[in-house]
Amino acid sequence: MPDNPILILILAGIGVALAIVAGYYLIRFMRGSIKLNMVQVTFNPGDTITGSFELHTKKPIEGNKLTVSLIGKKVTKTRRGGKTRTETHEIYRDEKILEQATHYPAEHRSTHEFELPTPNSQAPGAADSPLIQGLATAMRVLGSGHSYLKWRVEARLDAKGVDLAASKKVSVNVGNLM
Repeated sequence: MPDNPILILILAGIGVALAIVAGYYLIRFMRGSIKLNMVQVTFNPGDTITGSFELHTKKPIEGNKLTVSLIGKKVTKTRRGGKTRTETHEIYRDEKILEQATHYPAEHRSTHEFELPTPNSQAPGAADSPLIQGLATAMRVLGSGHSYLKWRVEARLDAKGVDLAASKKVSVNVGNLM
């Protein structure tokens, strides 16, 4: 065991943080799960993302809402003085509410199908849309070579206590938007 009290505190802090994270995921696992199913994961502007997810509750859960979302995040990496800094900003979210507040009993199982449109600049009025303008700004910034877009589909049961969620990476070819 090290004699340095600062090192002991640092190691204890790391141990506590790991225990908290492990406890969170254990509680989440004990409550239930969501399994996301999608056949296709690469899309062009205007395509429709289709899929389904299975919701399984192991214990009774008071759900606030059940949603599925397409989320786009801009990731920017900068390098200064030999250190790399990464910033992530959500620039797109299309969320569909599938169920409002619902009580789910223990051992509840259900399958939910969904459709989510990808961003489309060809739709009438799209050029004036704040969404398309935001994506256009993001694409100009992406030209620097230090930024990129990350897309994912997320199914989430927003619940009292710990949420149940699952996500899958997708590719949306937004380069064709501008």
